[in-house]
Amino acid sequence: MAEYYEGMGRRSGPPKRTVAGILFGGAMALFSALAAAVTVLTFAAPYVNPASCWIFSILGLAAPVIYLLTVLLALYWIVRWRWGWASVMLVLVVVGLFKVSLFYKPEFRRVYDDTPVNGRGTIRFMTYNVRNFYSDDGRSSVAEILRMVEETDPDIVCMQEFNPALAEETAEYRTFLENYPYSVGGAAEDPRTAPLAIFSKFRTIRWGMAHPELQNENARESIWADLRIGDDTVRVFNNHLHSTAINASDNEFITKHRYISDTAREDKIRSIVRRFRDNSILRARQVDSIAREIGATPHARIVCGDFNDTPMSYVYRRMAAGLQDAFRESGMGYSFTFRGFFNTLRIDYVLVSEAFEPLAYEVPEVDYSDHRPVVVQLRHVPSH
Repeated sequence: MAEYYEGMGRRSGPPKRTVAGILFGGAMALFSALAAAVTVLTFAAPYVNPASCWIFSILGLAAPVIYLLTVLLALYWIVRWRWGWASVMLVLVVVGLFKVSLFYKPEFRRVYDDTPVNGRGTIRFMTYNVRNFYSDDGRSSVAEILRMVEETDPDIVCMQEFNPALAEETAEYRTFLENYPYSVGGAAEDPRTAPLAIFSKFRTIRWGMAHPELQNENARESIWADLRIGDDTVRVFNNHLHSTAINASDNEFITKHRYISDTAREDKIRSIVRRFRDNSILRARQVDSIAREIGATPHARIVCGDFNDTPMSYVYRRMAAGLQDAFRESGMGYSFTFRGFFNTLRIDYVLVSEAFEPLAYEVPEVDYSDHRPVVVQLRHVPSH
């Protein structure tokens, strides 16, 4: 009995850690340190011009995955009661919360909201990269796209990669022009190019190109139109910034994990990275010029188009300076506008000045292009 009570009285020490446990803990600590460093660099991505360091463009592309990984690591260290590492990761999670609304908006509001979306002073606006009016199988998608536009009935439609030659062959396009009597752009000296176009039910006063000296005369990366809405002049900027040059073959190589078995994977990866780097630098040069012109505009502004970059990018930050992002103000859930790269990329935007209040945001689930259209309901606040 004495031995029993003596055993009961002993205080058990901490469990001995195995060699495997020590190695795993060290590996997790090292991985967490690396993840923390990458997360900090990702937060800096919008502020670094790709011409100075293009790697930040890749970090911005992967921002949602990096943030999710940070959240998981924070939970791991909390469960393990390692508050040193948990505190570091939690600080990064909290800082990242200010960026989450660029990618995801919780659906706190419900559709039973009685606030009318349509009504006096509201404008329905659409932007759509129509990919030359070619569907996935190479057929013309003019009829399908224009029928979708007719059903959606926006007041202003901005198109990128607009193919005037293909559109003019269809009866649907002639009907479309009757509904949108004011149009600018949509023509090019070289019929093989796909320029930008702005179609409006509001009277167009004038139009032009944003800093044409930096643009390809045929492609026209940015055009603007002054529209008369009520007693106000509203300048609409339609943009198509330089592509990433990641084509369908590249997308399949990445998303279907072809790089695992492809014997030429090193050459393909180098080619993808090189094109991504070069075009990130080109987009930064474009946006520096276009953003200056947008900022100098004396009128109310709507800025839209295919920016070919994510919300955690230098391009987005420069373009959105002083403007409201319609998704951030009125979107719900997770929004993506590009049908590729795992359906994760929001690269098409509608940004507005304070003269507009975003009321509703929608990305119709159609597959007529490699992009999806963005439809936004805006309330126009007259200047007087």
